[in-house]
Amino acid sequence: MQTPISYPSLFICFVFAIGAYLYGADSRFAPKNGDEYPYTHIVRMTSSSTHWLPLQSEMVGIKNTKPPLLFWQGMASTDQGKNWSLFNLRWPSLLYTAITAVLIALVAGKITKSTPFGILASLIWLAFFNTYRYGRPYLAEPPEIFWLSLPFFLLLLWGKQAFESKWIFPLMSGISLGAALLYKSIAYVVPACLVLILWFWQWRSAHLMELIRKDLFKVFMVGMIAVAIFCLWFLLDPDPRAVWNEFILGENAGKFAARNSHYLKDLLWGGDSIGMLLLTSVANAGFLSLLVVNLFYLAIRHYKQISFEQKLLWIWIAVFFLIFCLPSQRSGRYLLPIMPAIAILLAIHWQQLHRFVFWIALVLQATMLITLAWLSWNIDLWTYPVWHWILLSASIGVVGLGLFRMSFTKTATLLACFMSYLVLTSSIMPLDGSSGRFSKETIQKVQGKTVWFPCDFRAKDEEYRLLIPGANIKGYPAGEAREIKKLAERYSLFVVQAPLQSQLELCADCVMIGERLEMRARHNDQEIKEMFMGQVSDNLFVKEYIVSAPFNTGKDTALYQDACR
Repeated sequence: MQTPISYPSLFICFVFAIGAYLYGADSRFAPKNGDEYPYTHIVRMTSSSTHWLPLQSEMVGIKNTKPPLLFWQGMASTDQGKNWSLFNLRWPSLLYTAITAVLIALVAGKITKSTPFGILASLIWLAFFNTYRYGRPYLAEPPEIFWLSLPFFLLLLWGKQAFESKWIFPLMSGISLGAALLYKSIAYVVPACLVLILWFWQWRSAHLMELIRKDLFKVFMVGMIAVAIFCLWFLLDPDPRAVWNEFILGENAGKFAARNSHYLKDLLWGGDSIGMLLLTSVANAGFLSLLVVNLFYLAIRHYKQISFEQKLLWIWIAVFFLIFCLPSQRSGRYLLPIMPAIAILLAIHWQQLHRFVFWIALVLQATMLITLAWLSWNIDLWTYPVWHWILLSASIGVVGLGLFRMSFTKTATLLACFMSYLVLTSSIMPLDGSSGRFSKETIQKVQGKTVWFPCDFRAKDEEYRLLIPGANIKGYPAGEAREIKKLAERYSLFVVQAPLQSQLELCADCVMIGERLEMRARHNDQEIKEMFMGQVSDNLFVKEYIVSAPFNTGKDTALYQDACR
């Protein structure tokens, strides 16, 4: 377990990390958060307006849901909607994630005075499941984490030069923090500035008067510059009152309202309690969650022996956690900005972490890989390429070696994270191919026409716009997806779902003009039991058909509400 970290092992992990993050980066099934499609909708609507502000949306109450920098990024990366694709929306997230990983490596390398440990810290952060989940899709987290972390990275990299800087560091930090606020929320100015104050306090050896005399104004300047940059939104937006009502009062102040019973009870008990926030924050690490628990134990046990830099990292973690205990909506997602600090601390203590927590991580990975192997074997809708089985076998082999060969345990745990992500993506990639798409002939037939499809989430129509470019997409309640007669009474073109093993029974005078496979999201107990018995394909997937009911052509559908709105 004390085997020195070798460059070859780091290089292999690095190669698989790149592969995991790039492979399937344009997939509809990439692990993500449901906010991606509402954000995509706002980008598309704002781009079509030809104006950068105000932000546009057809969704009630979801227009100024985030500051404009996120949506301007999407408009720029898609050339204002002219090059519309998931990859064009997502590649800036990949770039932000890559730059953050580089900075983590530089900071950890400087703290440990070891390049291998610096690279290790970067790989640990990339191996966290929620870094993978939020670091690739079109979401606010990748730029938010980068810009929020940058001032702290600069202090750790420059040391005395940054701490004693009177203008350059405060100016750079103010601009960086301002960019973070303009991507996510003005609320982040509070924990970020509080961390800076406590870092300067540590730098001044806990001398309060020296802190007040030399550093308080610098932190104040950082906060003011950041807030001023955020306030540009109010100055540039033609409707600042809507920004105030929807974003400041709705998105920010609204998160302090009691969600279940009352504030204090929610604070201490239930799904929005402090305890749940701690659990979900640790769970950001995914397979490496128990390593984080072990890290906390080591910090408590050896708190008198931690270095100055480690104190700063723990302050960063503690302040963000305490501040985000205050809103009534508590989610580990809001604490993703502390995960770089946790990754650096894990790299510092890598040799002291107990073998047991690595074993548990490997067992979890083995469970996932065996499940994916079983599913792949029992799916009879397509044939997997040979390399999928090679990757799957190699991944299980790496996990096995890690479990039984002590000198390889830690490297195997890290490597298997990226291999598991690759296997997860390769297992579902056939559905991103021809099996899960309508044919070109079908797409051509519905150009410029309105197609109604089953919608179970706001802005889910943005996914179907990618599947059927050129069609006008509207949603009906997903619970009606198999009721072809009811759908045929309403719409002239609609998508209907049917089990794989049954033949679609068309309504009178209806015509089926296209079909594809789709993966189901919700299953009852009986269906889950049947899947365990090997009936995977029939329960995990459905057939989707585009059906034409020509007798409804010209019928007024304005009475039917778009379920995606």
